[in-house]
Amino acid sequence: MARTLWSAFATAMTAWAVTTSAMAGGVYDEGASDTEIKIGNTNPYSGPASAYGIVGKVEEAYFQMINEQGGVNGRKINFITYDDAYSPPKTVEQTRKLVESDGVLAIFSGLGTAPSLAVRKYLNTKQIPQIFVSSGSAKFGDYRSFPWSMGHQTNFLTEGRIFADYILSEHPNAKVGILYQNDDVGKELLQGLKEGLNAKQSMIVAEISYELAEPTIDSHVVKIRSAGADVFVNFSLPKAAAQAIRKIAEMNWKPVQIVSKVSSSVGSVMKPAGLDNAEGVISASYAKDFNDSKWKDDPAMRAYSAFMDKYLPGSDQSNSLAIYGYFISENLVKVLKQCGDNLTRANLMKQAASMKDVELSLLLPGIKVNTSPTDFYPLEQLQLMRLQRGEWKLFGPIMQARAEN
Repeated sequence: MARTLWSAFATAMTAWAVTTSAMAGGVYDEGASDTEIKIGNTNPYSGPASAYGIVGKVEEAYFQMINEQGGVNGRKINFITYDDAYSPPKTVEQTRKLVESDGVLAIFSGLGTAPSLAVRKYLNTKQIPQIFVSSGSAKFGDYRSFPWSMGHQTNFLTEGRIFADYILSEHPNAKVGILYQNDDVGKELLQGLKEGLNAKQSMIVAEISYELAEPTIDSHVVKIRSAGADVFVNFSLPKAAAQAIRKIAEMNWKPVQIVSKVSSSVGSVMKPAGLDNAEGVISASYAKDFNDSKWKDDPAMRAYSAFMDKYLPGSDQSNSLAIYGYFISENLVKVLKQCGDNLTRANLMKQAASMKDVELSLLLPGIKVNTSPTDFYPLEQLQLMRLQRGEWKLFGPIMQARAEN
């Protein structure tokens, strides 16, 4: 009898110990443990797109700060980031290394549309989260075909639709001319604009594409003017965008000018175009602008500035890419905290797809992160802004135009 009671007690104690251990240690997939969370990343630290490398540097520094503060639920983030030089074949090579050699839990903030598309199928087949891809392509919201891939920033389709809403509201009788780069970026922006105009697509009097290798786009601008356009939509990357603004000024043409947010940098677009030439240009944003005096005493901006002073001294704090790296890292930390002690890949995706009105410190007030199992577009809002005396000034309400899945 005593032996039977002791045996039952021992069995119960063993079950309790196992349960307690599981509760204390959590549930893990490869890449996570009681002490560590391995997160993989690729960035162009070299090559023609090396300017984007600051995003990865800020992310690495942000996680260092979090680790110094005790980590996420007591676990340190081991951020492993490799240079892919913005080359899709190199991205494939480095991503395979991260998954098959380093054993990361997830790939976070892989930068660029083409590089990230090159590894999307591989990561989905392996059921590795490709979380918060740093690309504006709507292709990273296709939850049905690629349930392990999720974008982050406002996608190009949504941006195009928001510009269409502005045109229909403020310039309903406009004749619209569009210049766009002949790639995924330009084509998705154009598609979004057309979808936003809907039955009013007849407002478009010219749509002209250009190739990245073209040394100048001046002749295209001339053709758009000749078509009678009085609203010029500039869906170009920075070099061509600056050329177009300068050419418009040279012709003494005075259309309403709209520029995609990918080419809204004052330093790399507006100044080369000439600030006087760019006066009044309209664009859109979702993040606070370091150069805007409006945020001078903003506690979040002060915290960001102090972070940069400590972890990346000498870096350009006004660089919008640095601000992006800061708040996308902030969002990953929020998702990891939501995971609690269940650090499986499936739960990571579940939590990423369960964000409700999440506020990130450097997003514009009113812009929030929202996702669901059928909405893999975390940011779907923008606020319009107008260049005035070399600074962007926000105007109008927060705008939203949900992308179709």
